[in-house]
Amino acid sequence: MGSVLHTVAIVGLGLIGSSIARGARTYGLAERVVAVDRDEAVLERVRALGIADLVTAGFAEGVAEADLVILCVPVGAIGAVAAELAPHLKPGAILSDVGSVKGSVVAAATPYLKPENPFVPAHPVAGTEYSGPDSGFATLFQNRWCILTPPEGVDPQAVSTVTAFWEGLGAIVETMTSEHHDLVLAITSHVPHLIAYNIVGTAADLETVTQSEVIKFSAGGFRDFTRIAASDPTMWRDVFLANKDAVLEMLGRFNEDLSALTKAIRWGDGDTLFNLFTRTRAIRKGIVAMGQETAEPDFGRSRSDTKTN
Repeated sequence: MGSVLHTVAIVGLGLIGSSIARGARTYGLAERVVAVDRDEAVLERVRALGIADLVTAGFAEGVAEADLVILCVPVGAIGAVAAELAPHLKPGAILSDVGSVKGSVVAAATPYLKPENPFVPAHPVAGTEYSGPDSGFATLFQNRWCILTPPEGVDPQAVSTVTAFWEGLGAIVETMTSEHHDLVLAITSHVPHLIAYNIVGTAADLETVTQSEVIKFSAGGFRDFTRIAASDPTMWRDVFLANKDAVLEMLGRFNEDLSALTKAIRWGDGDTLFNLFTRTRAIRKGIVAMGQETAEPDFGRSRSDTKTN
């Protein structure tokens, strides 16, 4: 890690923002952590938790001294927030974010920034289904990927600073274009969330199965869909609208593959099913081998966890 930043300002203190605040302190990445949020209830919790040196609802006060400002707000709000805080950034201050869509974020924020304020978008591929300042923890980003998508021509030193910050939080940093990022995340994150929301909604709408039965007899597969479907609705609404083209492309491919599976089941084509299931097991093994998941039974949940989640 390079030199310690003097001040990091975090705008939006939900799961990710509060985890960054905790991590910046725990790992000594900044001398001063500023928390900015427009929700007074959130600000009260952040003050009570003591995870920031300055807690404010004012953008001007919050970002004035910051060397690095990280937007941890829904992607649909990035443009409006950037427009409001950009005039208050000091020369050389770096703006970044944590959104899981990058192309629309770059387009929304860039017009408001002065040339002396580089924008280095980031996406930490980490999280839980919980939200709010109480849900954060300093180790959330340990051994998780953080993808940077710096626009062409951005100051390399700014990219190095943001890279060092995320590495200091324990993340593994990779750089790619915003377009490639959005395509990759459409299939690895966005479409799986859409499927989870859809299948849980379908179960809830079944007239021949009561909601109590859906809850009572939830096997592992459905239960894990509900974990994903419990994610923040505002954030995910914005994600799908902001990454529409890539999501629609991946949904088209998914629907084609689903049609092929439907045909295999209808015609009793066991070989096709077996070959697909064998191939997909290899993907799971690869994820475990890279340390992005545990091979422990029941996804590493303790028995107490499985009773409550």
